[in-house]
Amino acid sequence: MANSGLIVSFGEMLIDMVPTVTGVSLAEAPGFVKAPGGAPANVAIAAARLGGNTAFVGKLGDDEFGLLLAGILKENGVSTEGVCFDKVARTALAFVTLRADGEREFMFYRNPSADMLLTPPELNLPLIRSAKIFHFGSISLIGEPCRSAHLKAMKEAKDAGALLSYDPNLRLPLWPSAEEAREGMLSVWDKADVIKMSDDELCFLTQNSSLDDESALSLWRPNLKLLLLTLGKKGCRYYTKNFKGAVEGYSLKRVDTTGAGDAFMGALLRKIVDDLSIIEDEERLKEVVRYASACGAITTTKKGAIPALPSHSQVLTLLNQDHNRKNHFGFTNCFPFANKNN
Repeated sequence: MANSGLIVSFGEMLIDMVPTVTGVSLAEAPGFVKAPGGAPANVAIAAARLGGNTAFVGKLGDDEFGLLLAGILKENGVSTEGVCFDKVARTALAFVTLRADGEREFMFYRNPSADMLLTPPELNLPLIRSAKIFHFGSISLIGEPCRSAHLKAMKEAKDAGALLSYDPNLRLPLWPSAEEAREGMLSVWDKADVIKMSDDELCFLTQNSSLDDESALSLWRPNLKLLLLTLGKKGCRYYTKNFKGAVEGYSLKRVDTTGAGDAFMGALLRKIVDDLSIIEDEERLKEVVRYASACGAITTTKKGAIPALPSHSQVLTLLNQDHNRKNHFGFTNCFPFANKNN
C-alpha cells in the first residue's frame, strides 16, 4: 500500500530447511522442505501481506537461492531496492529441527554467508531515511562488516525521524559465546523505541527464570515507548511509560513455531505505522496486540515461516471465532480496530 508509511526491515534472509517429520534429530530426518526465512525478511513480508508498505535491506548470495529469495520478496509486495548481492559468499542456510511440540532448534550454514558481508557503502541511504519505522534484529550485530552497516543504517533512520523497532531474536549458536550474545543483544537496547522479546529471551537476558513484571521491567529503558513480552500460547504482555497490561493467547494446534514472533511483529508495525499515537492509547494498543497475537498463532499452524504468514482475512476469521467463543461463555469482547485493514 504505497500511501501507507514505509516499514524498512534490516538484516538477514535465508533458506530454512525444515524436516518433513517432527520430533526427530537432523540426522534422523528423512528429508527436508525448503522454506524462505530470516526474521527481518519475515517481518517485512508479514506486514506486506497485511497491506503494509515495506522494504527489505540486506545482502544475498548471487546464487540460485539468493535470486529465489529476492523473487519471493517481490512476489509478496516487498521493495528490494535495498537488497544487494555478493558474488562470492553464498546465501545462508538454516536447518531447523522441529520437536514434537513444534518448538525449534537451529543449525546454521554461514561461514561466512552473504548477509554477514553487507558493508556501510552498500546501504541504500535514501530508502532508509524514508522509513517511518526501521526494524532490525541482533544477528546483524554479530560480526563485521555487517555490524557497522547495521549501526549506520539505524543512525540514519533515527536521524531522519523513524521509529526504531527491535526484536533481539536470540540465535545462540551464531554467537561466539552466551556472554557475547547477551552483550551484543543489549548493545542497542537503549536506542530502540519499540522492543519485542520472547519469554526465552527475557530469561536469557536477565539470567533468571522469572517471567513476572518485575523481571520484564528490569529491561525497561528511558528511550522506550513500548516493551512487549510474548509468551506463546499464554499470550503477550505490554509495557509503556504510562500503563501495562496483557492479552490472552490463542489455542491452535501448533505444527511449527518458526516465524510466529515475526508475524506478531509485522502485524504490530503494520497497525501502528500510520498512527504512532496508538502506543499511548491503551484501548487501541490492546486491540493491536490482540491482532498481532492472532497473526503469530496462525503462523504456527503450518511448516516454515513465510509460507505460513497470514492474510488480513485469516486474522479476522480467528478474531471473530474467538469473539464468538467468548460471547458463548458469557464474555464480551469486540475488535473494532482489527476490522480496519489499515
